[in-house]
Amino acid sequence: MQINRLSVAAVNAKTKPGLYADGLGLYLQVAKGGAKSWIFRYMLAGRPRKMGLGSVNTVSLKLARERAGEARLKLLDADDPIEKRKAERLEKLAASSTVLSFKEAAGQYIKAHRSGWKNVKHAGQWKATLETYVYPVFGDLAVSRVDVALVLKALEAIWTSKPETATRVRGRIESILDWATARGYRHGDNPARWRGHLDKLLPARSKVAKVKHHAALPYAEIGAFVGDVRKMEGVSPKALEFAILTATRTGEVVGARWPEIDIENALWTIPADRMKAGKEHRVPLSDRALEILKSLPREKDNDSVFIGDKAGKPLSNMALLMTLRRMERADLTTHGFRSTFRDWAAEQTAYPNEMLEMALAHTVSDKTEAAYRRGDLMEKRRRLMSDWATYCAAPAKTGNVVAIRGGANV
Repeated sequence: MQINRLSVAAVNAKTKPGLYADGLGLYLQVAKGGAKSWIFRYMLAGRPRKMGLGSVNTVSLKLARERAGEARLKLLDADDPIEKRKAERLEKLAASSTVLSFKEAAGQYIKAHRSGWKNVKHAGQWKATLETYVYPVFGDLAVSRVDVALVLKALEAIWTSKPETATRVRGRIESILDWATARGYRHGDNPARWRGHLDKLLPARSKVAKVKHHAALPYAEIGAFVGDVRKMEGVSPKALEFAILTATRTGEVVGARWPEIDIENALWTIPADRMKAGKEHRVPLSDRALEILKSLPREKDNDSVFIGDKAGKPLSNMALLMTLRRMERADLTTHGFRSTFRDWAAEQTAYPNEMLEMALAHTVSDKTEAAYRRGDLMEKRRRLMSDWATYCAAPAKTGNVVAIRGGANV
């Protein structure tokens, strides 16, 4: 068998596309266009394989012969040279990941996903929880070295005392580690994975703390409460009553814009990007809700419906909560009035459950949504919100019972 057939001069002289043998599986490959590279050809398990050894411009004839020799030695050990090289590259990549700490990986993850987060405050919340609960434990450690013990160390301190926060922190650690794996900075299983992993090491959230619901006012007391709200001066009390009458969330109310309001058709259309479920929500407005809107002050170059104290700005997210505190009702939350509405409708009216869920912008079936879009349920929902406004305006009395117009015939 001839070996070392090629010389440096011969390598330089070859221009015709093809393979030129040097011996022992080493070939000079000349591609169309004149590019030259080294190829090692071999058989493994009866299958021909071809392994690139680099360009002639980078790898000399001498070095090509040395690399081909190294590949032949791997074959003697029953190793596939190509697969062995892939494994070695992965090991080097894993070793290089030591320059990226978990904190740096988190920063890159947040930067990559910031534009896709609906809430602009989301990135700040991520950063705050990681700085408080995770970085002190393994923030400066290489992301490739984060293991189950470290994840547990960060979570166990808050798992029972702050279960909701701990659940979010775990999910954020898991997402960052998944990102690091996808980018090649670490490999193997995710130590922060819950199902089939941490769920065997930590108690379920439902076992360590009962879910706290938003404090809600009993519906029998809503008439007296709304009466007290109407006695107050300012935009915030009006916004609170409007939130109660429309059964909407604080953010949806304080973020309302005049282009969303159709006074003539008594309709408020909240765009999808301001809704929790990411879907447009139409709210029929009762006569009292319209009355509130018409009484609000307007400001030039400010299309906010509920104007705040600062020029050009809407009410803050805390405005409605502060109104409750001024009323010495710290036992209540604005969100809780949605529960008050739901309890009233379920116990005092015959409106169907699907309609009530739709009024609260909860997920409903596609069939129900289709009917709603045709207008049928919108008219029934208009009666529902009108009945709710009537109930809210009723003076307090035993049972606070008022006639529900059409409630049994929907």
